Amino acid sequence: MRIENDSIGNKEIPDNALYGIHTARACENFTLTGRKVDELFIESYAKVKKACANANHLSGFLSKEIFDAINLACDEMVSGKLSSNIIIDSITGGAGTSLNMNVNEVLANRAIEILGGKKGDYEIVHPINHVNHSQSTNDTYPTALKIASIYLIRELHASLERLQDSLQKKEAEFSKVVKMGRTQLQDAVPITLGMEFSAYAEAIARDRWRLYKTEERLRFVNIGGTAVGTGLTASKKYQFLVTEKLREITGIGLARPENLVDLTQNTDVFAEVSGLLKSCAVSMTKIANDIRLLSSGPKCGLMEITIPERQMGSSIMPYKINPVIPEAVNQLAFIVFGNDVTITHACSAGQLELNAFLPVIADRLLESIRVLRKASDILRTYCVEGITANIDICKENLNKSLGIATILVPIIGYDKASEIVKFAAENQITVKESILQLNYLSGEEVEKIFKNLHELLKPQT
Repeated sequence: MRIENDSIGNKEIPDNALYGIHTARACENFTLTGRKVDELFIESYAKVKKACANANHLSGFLSKEIFDAINLACDEMVSGKLSSNIIIDSITGGAGTSLNMNVNEVLANRAIEILGGKKGDYEIVHPINHVNHSQSTNDTYPTALKIASIYLIRELHASLERLQDSLQKKEAEFSKVVKMGRTQLQDAVPITLGMEFSAYAEAIARDRWRLYKTEERLRFVNIGGTAVGTGLTASKKYQFLVTEKLREITGIGLARPENLVDLTQNTDVFAEVSGLLKSCAVSMTKIANDIRLLSSGPKCGLMEITIPERQMGSSIMPYKINPVIPEAVNQLAFIVFGNDVTITHACSAGQLELNAFLPVIADRLLESIRVLRKASDILRTYCVEGITANIDICKENLNKSLGIATILVPIIGYDKASEIVKFAAENQITVKESILQLNYLSGEEVEKIFKNLHELLKPQT
């Protein structure tokens, strides 16, 4: 064991540990969720530290020897080699200081090793004086969170694009499958199955666009603002260099805002992103619910579509197959809904120059992005791509529906169409039979109308 000290006192740290006393105290204080910090968040934090080390070296604050060692340690953390040494809980008090110090200590001790020293010999490389030079938790933590969010949102955007494409393919495939539309779960008017899938595709397209646009806000980072956005302890040269280096390292068009105090105080951008993730989850829930309804059965439900059979659904009922993929998508969406409530409260709870609740914002936001991408992927690959239309059932439901009489209103008027519906209901016959028996249209006219329903349903342009 080695002995490390801080202003509170001394503490024993295992000799082989890359972390130090600040991390050890955080682990004692915060055994809260058992969840580790998101790995991409750790990698993004390492990129922030790498950019800071570069800017500090170019500004004359780090010798080349120390810079090279820290830079190499950052590269190892970016690659995932050091991630297992980030041992704190994902939720901690202190506005993220525990994570910042865990990263600082691991990078410092790894740099010490690279330079041939023993872990804990902070005379060689110091976690604060060197690794954290010109920085604060309050500018590095939200910057790393924004970088991780951008990376994940880009992945989500690509996944949603693939889902939209699959839905559009089903739109084309089902374009001539006429069926009964429903409002408030009651028969309404005819629609094509393709039109229903076109609506799903459009909803996902809107979600894609909204999430794509949020990157514009996330690109503004407060790195260089240090504790409260004034840049205290950071030189002007460093402040401009660090953003430039961070752009190079991340490949993201990050920008320095005009008001660093604003971005240090306010976390509304994370509330905005969370709200748009919630909107996307709403769209996926609607699609999943519709798929469950349309595939309900197989004998006593709608059964207008068939979805892929993924697994047996009951431990007692033979050959019962459940819509497990849409159900899983629903549950992932529910997680996003709950996370949005948490993020909303956390973002609104900032006080004066800082929001102390960034750890829960980070934990919930990154989870929401990840689970939405997973929901999008499984909905597409395990469900949508394998959906088939039950054309005969769609036709049967359409023919026995009274709502189909609505298509007659422009031809014979509302009153006569109402009489047809009433007569059909009273005599337990179809609308088509009712038209013929009331002699409102000839058999040839009726056949022509019903034969070309999918043409009648095309939107007017």
